[in-house]
Amino acid sequence: MEGVASIALLPCGSISGHFIHLPHSLCYGLHGSELACERECSRGEDYRLIKLTITDFSRGKEQAVIVECRGHDAARFNSIEHAHGWEEDVVGMVEQKDTKNKILVSFECETLKAEKAAEDHIRQFMPKLAGLDAVVNIGRMTISGLDFGVDKSEND
Repeated sequence: MEGVASIALLPCGSISGHFIHLPHSLCYGLHGSELACERECSRGEDYRLIKLTITDFSRGKEQAVIVECRGHDAARFNSIEHAHGWEEDVVGMVEQKDTKNKILVSFECETLKAEKAAEDHIRQFMPKLAGLDAVVNIGRMTISGLDFGVDKSEND
């Protein structure tokens, strides 16, 4: 899937936003929290891992994936192949053993909004985040391997 994402980067390290899958205009929710663990020593100060949850509002389902985030205010997210140097539970989450298809995510900030511009954007598109002093990243996002399939209970 390809589209545009609008992501609020909160001062606490969390992210919140949405992804619009084009040309179908399907909207998915994005929520991420920074993983609190020791960083590999070869990584820069702006490198961190985020547990990104993607929500399909129409089905009421979600899937999570671990992505690397680089950049401070203008963020870039990419899927990671391995997590050497991180704690064992993080490595286990990255490997995604329970999923049929590996979820791959790519995002790069093309437009950065801060201060008044960010607050105006948040009030219009993410009102629950108003007043939290977030910056907004807008840019192209691709997601592959995402499968919100139908549960057996939905067929009964």
